[in-house]
Amino acid sequence: MEESLLCQWSAFRSLLAILQWWGFNVTVIIMNKWIFQKLDFKFPLSVSCIHFICSAIGAYLVIKVLKLKPLIVVDPEDRWRRIFPMSFVFCINIVLGNVSLRYIPVSFMQTIKSFTPATTVVLQWMVWRKYFEWRIWASLVPIVGGILLTSVTELSFNMFGFCAALFGCLATSTKTILAESLLHGYKFDSINTVYYMAPFATMILAVPAMVLEGPGVIDWFQTHESIGPALIIIFSSGVLAFCLNFSIFYVIHSTTAVTFNVAGNLKVAVAVMVSWLIFRNPISAINAVGCSVTLVGCTFYGYVRHKLSQQPPGTPRTPRTPRSRMELLPLVNDKLDDKV
Repeated sequence: MEESLLCQWSAFRSLLAILQWWGFNVTVIIMNKWIFQKLDFKFPLSVSCIHFICSAIGAYLVIKVLKLKPLIVVDPEDRWRRIFPMSFVFCINIVLGNVSLRYIPVSFMQTIKSFTPATTVVLQWMVWRKYFEWRIWASLVPIVGGILLTSVTELSFNMFGFCAALFGCLATSTKTILAESLLHGYKFDSINTVYYMAPFATMILAVPAMVLEGPGVIDWFQTHESIGPALIIIFSSGVLAFCLNFSIFYVIHSTTAVTFNVAGNLKVAVAVMVSWLIFRNPISAINAVGCSVTLVGCTFYGYVRHKLSQQPPGTPRTPRTPRSRMELLPLVNDKLDDKV
């Protein structure tokens, strides 16, 4: 009886974790698109800077004030030598995501983001000469094919937004690879990652935001009709962006790797559907097929990675690196693909 209740509670907790993760993730994406499109606040650098400030404050409160997570201590020298370069790539990653949201629909942007597994595998193969089992490469075929089909048939295609989203995938992959080399020995969770990187990212982004977007922001303040409600929405998106990071930590510890992967791809489908209901951007039938193929490919990729991770070390089919290279530790779990 007790075991049955524990199983039911575990299943309920997993479902609750996934739903709140979906809620935060989809809400942040929709709010950012709303800020750019409906509020006419077309300043992605400033929006990203606000998100980083809110995230830095939130991480400090969670770790230092509420003490919900223990602080992972990093040497002061390592903060500049290791974390600062990571923060720079982290910053580029967020900015490119927000820039793409300004120019292309949420549905198209989310589909392109699904290209990240392919760019990660290719970059690891090129930079670290990391070898992957043939099933990994095979799982990338539907991802790439789906992205190509979606891009060709996208009715609201914008080259600048497309390139921003695509380079965002490369930035995400680069962040993963840099994490392995720069932060060897530090096993970060999502909150500690934000705690150390958000202040650096704010510092990196503040000057470009003021120089490039400052006059436009001032003009927006002078011409926009409802400043108060608009600012509440903008800063609320920053608070929710931090909550998203906290929700990622919770869902990872409440579900299995396979469940997380499937839920992540279903989350993309939910984001696409919600964005279409709100913004009514046109989606052709072939475009929807391309998006579906990409999500199926991502699910297959996650399944293959999970199966290979269950094999004993030294199994020939397990992805391996040349023995001359040191064994590397990732910054965070592979499942942490969402961002501030």
